[in-house]
This record gives sequence, C-alpha cells and structure tokens, in this order.
Amino acid sequence: MECNTRQNMNSCTCTYEPCSRKGNCCQCIQYHRQADELPGCLFPAEAERTYDRSISKFIASVKK
Repeated sequence: MECNTRQNMNSCTCTYEPCSRKGNCCQCIQYHRQADELPGCLFPAEAERTYDRSISKFIASVKK
C-alpha cells in the first residue's frame, strides 16, 4: 500500500512545521512509537501545541 501524503495532509493536525514526516502517517507512527510517544494527531488541539508527545501527557489531556 502506498502512502497518499498529499491526501493525508488535509487531515493532519500536527502543528510542528519542520516535521519531515508530516502527512506520512506510517513514518510518523513508527517514529513516535520508537520514542515511546504518540503522534500529535491523537492529542486534543491545546495539548498538541505543547509538542509533548508523551503517553502521560496524552492521558492527562484526555482526562480533563
């Protein structure tokens, strides 16, 4: 299966502009998984803008 980066960009909510994986969901997930993190698209907007992709930040942000 090929990644449709252009189409994915329409729904990518990551605000980290220098990210080379933006729109390439497979690479993004792999990158964050290796760092014990979650991709920004899973976070609420306010939490995503902190660029803290830790699992503990995610849990805290969705418990609010």
